[in-house]
Amino acid sequence: MRTYRGRQRKIISEINVVPYIDVMLVLLIIFMITAPLITQGVKISLPLAPSEIISPGQHEPIVVSVDFEGNIFVDIGEHPEQPITDQVLINRIAAVMKYRPDTDILVAGDSRSDYGQVVRVMTLIQRAGVKDVGLITEPYSMPK
Repeated sequence: MRTYRGRQRKIISEINVVPYIDVMLVLLIIFMITAPLITQGVKISLPLAPSEIISPGQHEPIVVSVDFEGNIFVDIGEHPEQPITDQVLINRIAAVMKYRPDTDILVAGDSRSDYGQVVRVMTLIQRAGVKDVGLITEPYSMPK
C-alpha cells in the first residue's frame, strides 16, 4: 500500500448492492406481469364434491377437460386451448403412456356438461391404454 504524505490508505472492501436490488425489482415486476399470461387452459366450472388432494406422482399429470358443449381439450400438444377430436385424444394419451406409463390422467368436466360426455371421454382415455382415470372437482365441505 502506498502512503500519501505519511498516512496509509485503506482498501475499501464494500459491495454496493443497490444496483442488484434494482435489477431484482425489475425482474419481480416482469414476472408479476407475465405470470397470468402464461397460464393456459380452458375455462370450465368444476363440480363441487368432497375430495382429498392427491399426492403428485413422478410426472406432472395430464388434464383432459370437457366443456359445457362437450368439446375435449388436453393440456399437452401444440395448442392446448383448441378442442380436439376423439381420435386425437386417444393418439396423444397413447403416446404419453408409451413413454411414461406412470403418468396420471385426470378429467376435468364442466359441472354443466352432460354426464355422458364425461363418461365418453373417460372411455376414450381407457381405450388409449390408461387403467386408472381420476376426476378433478372443486373442494366442497359437507355441512355438519
